[in-house]
Amino acid sequence: MIMNEDIVVTGIGTITSIGLNKEDFWQNLISGVSGAAPIGAFVTEGFATTIACELKDFKASDFMEKKNARKMSRFSQIAVCASLEAVRDAHLDLTTIDPVRAGCIMGSAAGDYEILEKQFSILAEKGPGKGHPLAVPRIIPNMAAGNIAIELGLHGPNMAVLSACATGVHSIASAIQILRLNQADVMIAGGTESTITPLVVDSYSCMRVLSSRNDDPRGASRPFDKDRDGFVIGEGSAALILERRSHAEKRGARIYACLAGIGMTADASSIAAPEENGKWSGRAMELAMAEAGLKPEDIGYINAHGTSTQANDRTESRAIQNVFGEKASKIPVSSNKSMIGHTLGAAGAIETAATVLSLYNGIIPPTINQNTPDPDCPLDTVPNTAREVKFSAALTNSFGFGGQNAVLAIKGNN
Repeated sequence: MIMNEDIVVTGIGTITSIGLNKEDFWQNLISGVSGAAPIGAFVTEGFATTIACELKDFKASDFMEKKNARKMSRFSQIAVCASLEAVRDAHLDLTTIDPVRAGCIMGSAAGDYEILEKQFSILAEKGPGKGHPLAVPRIIPNMAAGNIAIELGLHGPNMAVLSACATGVHSIASAIQILRLNQADVMIAGGTESTITPLVVDSYSCMRVLSSRNDDPRGASRPFDKDRDGFVIGEGSAALILERRSHAEKRGARIYACLAGIGMTADASSIAAPEENGKWSGRAMELAMAEAGLKPEDIGYINAHGTSTQANDRTESRAIQNVFGEKASKIPVSSNKSMIGHTLGAAGAIETAATVLSLYNGIIPPTINQNTPDPDCPLDTVPNTAREVKFSAALTNSFGFGGQNAVLAIKGNN
């Protein structure tokens, strides 16, 4: 049974390099604070890139019981902490809900590479039979969703979505569809990632997609700027509480925004590079708007994928121009990655949270490090300073390796 009813956001939890809670994240985002710094997770001597957007002063035991945190990998810990905050923010009493009607979709593009790398080293150095018996359930990407269910006692739909950098939006889209099918009343949805490890950083460096501005970490991520030279890898998580409008209103919940439309396409052209004309990513934007009943002139803001790589930013600019025509240069388009870096599988979820907060507060976060306009990206990137603008609808874009495109159309609750 398909429910023709609004799916709304009633709670938000975020753990990022610029804030370990929603309030700090939001205030630092609109203030243009960068989370980039020299990598502290491992010794970077000899690495081409030595900077990242790591979580500062994060201790899972500050959010949950230490004995529970010890059982989890870092990417799971971050996701559980974001989910706990989201539940509190929603004033959601899970004991009043049938546990089979409450679920979670929490995606990760990678799972836990830190443990994977350590276990391989143990195998190589000590031989078979010396590894940790719980290595596999700590590594696999679905364990963030599993750990959230264990921590909160959720017995409804529970799974992980994995679609590279589109993971977060695909996870939210999947949760929306479950609610529309009336297979749950409450869903926790989002993405999580913590892969700042030697293998991952070196592998991305070998792809030539990371910034090498090691002497200027805070100025390294510069989406849509002519002098951009790659992204800064980040870690973090965002969890959103999603409900059908009637369920939220019945319990008197605060409603941040309505997730009104989903657009999903595939470039089907390359395992890594985006389709250069932006045809299919643009089509995803059109599909999201169509499902939401929106026209191009209704969109007041686009939260861009905006990775800070030459190819991705150029292609996304073309896609926006294809869809919005002459209006493309007049729509505010900003990239949160200029501040929090590229959090891979968590990016779409964190950026959805930011877009919802932008609609709710009437403030558009800036794209920082905008010094030299790129003629290939003729957009209003909200350079360097946040902008107070009342608007009623927005898009958030996420595009992943393999040409996987996911877009959400979001309406304000006014």
